Amino acid sequence: MGIQMKALILGAAMAAVACTTIIALILSLANHQSLDQPYSTQYGIVFDAGSSHTALFLYQWLGNKENNTGIVSQKQSCDVDGDGISSYVENPPAAGESLKKCLDVAKAVIPEGQRKATPVYLGATAGMRLLRLQNQSQADSILVEISKTIQSYPFDFRGARILSGMEEGAYGWITINYLLERFIKHTFEGLWIHPKAGTILGALDLGGASTQISFIPKDPVRVPDSAFNLQLYGYKYELYTHSYLCYGKDQALKKLQAYLHKTAGPTQFISHPCYHKGYIVNVTMAELYNSPCVVKPNNFIPTAILTFSGTGNSSLCLSLMENIVNLTNCALSPDCGLDGVYQPPVNGEFFAFSAYFYTFDFLGLAPKAPLTRVVSTIETHCNKNWTTLTAENPAIKAKYLKDYCASAHYIMTILLKGYKFNNTWDQISFEKQVGDTDIGWTLGYMLNLTNMIPSEHSRAVTGVLHSQWAAQIFFIVFALFLSLLIIGILFVRDPMH
Repeated sequence: MGIQMKALILGAAMAAVACTTIIALILSLANHQSLDQPYSTQYGIVFDAGSSHTALFLYQWLGNKENNTGIVSQKQSCDVDGDGISSYVENPPAAGESLKKCLDVAKAVIPEGQRKATPVYLGATAGMRLLRLQNQSQADSILVEISKTIQSYPFDFRGARILSGMEEGAYGWITINYLLERFIKHTFEGLWIHPKAGTILGALDLGGASTQISFIPKDPVRVPDSAFNLQLYGYKYELYTHSYLCYGKDQALKKLQAYLHKTAGPTQFISHPCYHKGYIVNVTMAELYNSPCVVKPNNFIPTAILTFSGTGNSSLCLSLMENIVNLTNCALSPDCGLDGVYQPPVNGEFFAFSAYFYTFDFLGLAPKAPLTRVVSTIETHCNKNWTTLTAENPAIKAKYLKDYCASAHYIMTILLKGYKFNNTWDQISFEKQVGDTDIGWTLGYMLNLTNMIPSEHSRAVTGVLHSQWAAQIFFIVFALFLSLLIIGILFVRDPMH
């Protein structure tokens, strides 16, 4: 074979190789695709250390964020055994020990590889705020022991602290509006959008030692100290919120007992119109006056026993509530709530939760009932004698059953005469949950904190479909095979040239 013919055949082989390689490259680039890998699930734990009990809430969200705030949902909850952490003044290490059962529950739920990245927070509310007023070092000791316990677990402990009343009110407000999709909504197409005409709800929270009211007023807040500014999902909100320390249900009923004691004279036998007829309870002075919310009398004897005897007088019970709720001294009248504190007129719909819900749910008035029915139901309940009431409710413990009458009248006093819902009663809904998620401050706290927890970077990958990849490999292998075949034929036919 001539040299020219060999060169011609070799050139053709090289051209074939070039063509098949170009085809492979074109296939590679023409339909090159990007694919977002799923974001990993992240977890966060918040302890709600209230005045009467503690609960753990485990939340989860994807590593990406919507306008810098995570889309958070409740994964698990766990009630801690025992009373609130403020009750452990005599044995602070036991406060830490009490959390272990729920920490073990959370540890079992969270995958082992993500535990070290899971933030844990503990927020203490009004019970610890009161203890701090009484004895700062005792409050600090309890928080130290709690911190030691949580730090012994494989989580990212971010601190145990006492929340301010404004924080507690604001985070409860965030929770309600988030759960009702008033901040952000999931569309049919799978997108998260800001509702165009979403109505923002107000929040009413009644705890054991404090009560909170939070809402967006029609006009700007007149007292800057009452404004709480937030940014969620790219939008800013100016919230009015106030927390009334010593106006929680338990402390209010303690103030009522103290008032009855001080106005009863020297006797140790005291009539209690909010207790049902036939109910009798003995209380030492030390137990009654163990809170900064009540002022000790001049004749204070810690071991002295006071006997409260129920008279079941509903109308007198209601009238006495105004003696423990300060409805005067309003410098900015009529824009006042309780204790002469500034409050703009209530605006929009409200969710009432915690003790508001538990009281009205027991009376069969949740989530809503006309005001006339509410008044008559409370009247009927309060006028029942203790024997009848216990027979009708055998599963409810006496320590809870005895207080529903007083709690109901207290709630009506602060809602109607304090917050002035007289003309907007039908705007209040008494709720415990939205879907499977509890209403309270903890979810709002976690939502706000996700603004500070870093999101994951994009997990996008690029590549081609499997069929395209196979075609590319075929053309490349075919080009190499064709080249080797032609070269082999040339040398076999004329090896010497």
